[in-house]
Amino acid sequence: MFGMSELALIRRGKSRSINWENRTGEKGKGGMTSSELGPSRKGSPCIPEIRAGETITLAEIEGMGVISHIWMTVTDKTSDRNRYILRDLVLRMYWDGEENPSVESPLGDFFCCGFGVSYIVNSMPVVVNPTRGFNCFFPMPFYKKARITIENQCDEDVNAFFYQVDYCLTELIPDMGYFHALWRRQRLTEKG
Repeated sequence: MFGMSELALIRRGKSRSINWENRTGEKGKGGMTSSELGPSRKGSPCIPEIRAGETITLAEIEGMGVISHIWMTVTDKTSDRNRYILRDLVLRMYWDGEENPSVESPLGDFFCCGFGVSYIVNSMPVVVNPTRGFNCFFPMPFYKKARITIENQCDEDVNAFFYQVDYCLTELIPDMGYFHALWRRQRLTEKG
C-alpha cells in the first residue's frame, strides 16, 4: 500500500509519546508539570541545556513498533559567531541495539534545511514551519528497540531544545525495512 491508502486501516497498537518531560513514553505521564499557565500545560517539555560536546539520549523505546512522527525545535544560533547550530547538532538513530547508527545527520540537514539555515519545507514526509518547527513523518519501524540521540558539536552550550517522538508499539509486517539517512561531506571534485 502506498501514500494515504493506509489511513483507513484500523490499528491495534498502543500509541505513545516521548519528550523531555515524559522520557519513557509512559501512558498518562505527559503534561504533568505545572507552568505559569497552570497545571497540565506542558511546563517543561524541553531540554534546558545541551552542553558543548554533550550527547543526550532523546528517546529509548523497548519492544516492537514504529516511530510515526518526530517534532523538534531549537534556536538557529547561540551567538553571532555561532550561527550554525542546525549543522552543529547531530541527530543519530539506532535500531534494535545496533552499534553504528542507521541515521546520522546534522539536525537541519535531516529536516531538509542545509547549510545551517532554516527554510520553510512543505512535503508529506518533512514539514518545517516558519518558526523552525521541524516535523518528520517517515515511518521508522523497529523490532526490539529504538534509540535516538542528539550531540552538540558546537563549542557553546545550546539552550532550550524542544522535542517529541510519537510512536506506536505494535506487531510489524514481516520484512519491514529500517529507515536510514546518512549525511556526508567531501571536498569538491576537480574537473577531469
